[in-house]
Amino acid sequence: MKIQQQQQTSTLQKAARILLGTFMVFAGLGHLTFQRKAFQAQVPDYLPLPKDFTVVSSGFVEIALGLTLIFWKKQRVNTGLFLAVFYVLVFPGNIAQYTGHKSAFGLDTDGKRLGRLFFQPVLILWALWSTGALRQLRKSNQLIS
Repeated sequence: MKIQQQQQTSTLQKAARILLGTFMVFAGLGHLTFQRKAFQAQVPDYLPLPKDFTVVSSGFVEIALGLTLIFWKKQRVNTGLFLAVFYVLVFPGNIAQYTGHKSAFGLDTDGKRLGRLFFQPVLILWALWSTGALRQLRKSNQLIS
């Protein structure tokens, strides 16, 4: 499938994309510095990598994706697709935080941790919609309308 990278987006989509990119850069910096321990609480115990390595690696990925969202217009659609996949890949960490009853980021009750799980699909759709990837997937008949 050839993906058209210059998918037209609205001003609202552009603002949402820049906001999401800024959020990703900030989250990535948090992985590397002031929230490093909190992010380690989300790394599932079954993952065969050191928690700190996982947190630092994902932080670099988040910074790269965030900067790409903001600045690399020609790869906007691909970036939205990669970010959506990234959100799917890190979702087990959110599940591990909930099932392990681990407090981090103000999620200090099971109700709050459960509520956080429902935000992940919002992030996925945000990434796809704000970059024009959702429209491109529909045009490519890769997504059922």
